[in-house]
Amino acid sequence: MQKFLTPAQIVAELDKYIIGQHEAKRHVAIALRNRWRRLHAPADMQAEIVPNNILMIGATGVGKTEIARRLAHLADAPFVKVEASKFTEVGYVGRDVESMVRDLAEQSVNRVKARRQEAVKAQAADAVEEIILDALIPPINQPTGAKTGVGFGSGGGDETPSSDGELNERTRERFRQKIKNGELEDRKIEIQVAQGAPSIGIMGAPGLDENAMSGLQDMLGNMMPKKTRKRKVTVAEARKLLLDEEAAKLIDMDDVKDEAIRQCENAGIIFIDEIDKVASSGGKSGGSGPDVSRQGVQRDLLPIVEGSAVNTKYGIVNTDHILFIAAGAFHVSKPSDLIPELQGRFPIRVELQSLTKDDFYHILKEPKNALTKQYEALLKAEEVELTFDDAALERLAEIAFEVNGEVENIGARRLHTVMSRLLNDILYDVPDKIGAHAHIQITAALVDERLRDMVKNRDLSQYIL
Repeated sequence: MQKFLTPAQIVAELDKYIIGQHEAKRHVAIALRNRWRRLHAPADMQAEIVPNNILMIGATGVGKTEIARRLAHLADAPFVKVEASKFTEVGYVGRDVESMVRDLAEQSVNRVKARRQEAVKAQAADAVEEIILDALIPPINQPTGAKTGVGFGSGGGDETPSSDGELNERTRERFRQKIKNGELEDRKIEIQVAQGAPSIGIMGAPGLDENAMSGLQDMLGNMMPKKTRKRKVTVAEARKLLLDEEAAKLIDMDDVKDEAIRQCENAGIIFIDEIDKVASSGGKSGGSGPDVSRQGVQRDLLPIVEGSAVNTKYGIVNTDHILFIAAGAFHVSKPSDLIPELQGRFPIRVELQSLTKDDFYHILKEPKNALTKQYEALLKAEEVELTFDDAALERLAEIAFEVNGEVENIGARRLHTVMSRLLNDILYDVPDKIGAHAHIQITAALVDERLRDMVKNRDLSQYIL
């Protein structure tokens, strides 16, 4: 598992996808490694070691979300991203802050369940093969105590029960081999598939939280009888429909829930974006207006970040060791406008740097998921080769940087606008006008020709994302 990476190795992995922001990468790398260190500390100290939550400060599009997302991927950990501005204070209509922990638990269960199902896929495939075989050549029923079965419509009246059973078994064996060889993929068969439980709507009562409602719905859904229905499908379709169903039967869901809760508590990462939107701009609130609600959300966030027990439909989740990463642009407000108690729960503060023209150039060229590589892959699907000159990348970076300077600075997201404007005509003409095996070279001259209007036009509102 990649959780054993050292801080330097974590930074090296992040460098493959994110340009610059070295200080932020160092802090998140240390935070991730500390999780592994805590689990290998003496047992009596593990409960005492709490994560150092991180507050990222920086304009939009500089890499805050991408750093957190890639970190969770490296840690192979449950991860959720929430926006603080979507939460409302308890007692108001809207999402309550505990929902982010419930979302994390849900994702953790889904991850563990998927991994367990993958582990038993071979057994499930064998079970599915038997179901398909039974649909093609039904087995002969055997009376209690009989060594062989009595045939039902599969042999002549002169045959003995013994020969009937043997003939059925030989036929089944031949068809089993045909199924394994993929010779019957288009053969139609009739199978029983599980029918989704009907959705039960419950009118929300005052004081009944989202988790209680969800649990009540699940309980009522489980009380309803499980229904199946017949479907006539090909063998290939039957295999797809039945595989997950059979795999789910082979795993212990109680064990899945227990492991998922452990992962959620010890490895979970919650990324709270737009935390500046719930900060009280201009310092202390006067006791009225929107700042009261904002401070209410902060007060509701505080116990979750400090460490509390949250009830989910899979069990109690303790948030003491969940890593919280908060982020915000803080254009209008300042981190000091957050309530002091919440500030104290984010001891690590990292200021991310605004992107330069050189950063844009490296973003276009170096990351594994660079926009240029994405467009090259898209056109490769049409058997068209797309390449970019170095001078073209420098010009694209320059234009994106200029546009960000003249209108709202949206960071690296501006590159999406510029690249889309540059390549839209080409994407439209492939494959009708530009056929397979063509080679398209993007040069600096072509960039200037396609984006001339964008550079000259000072009112660039139509290009803002």
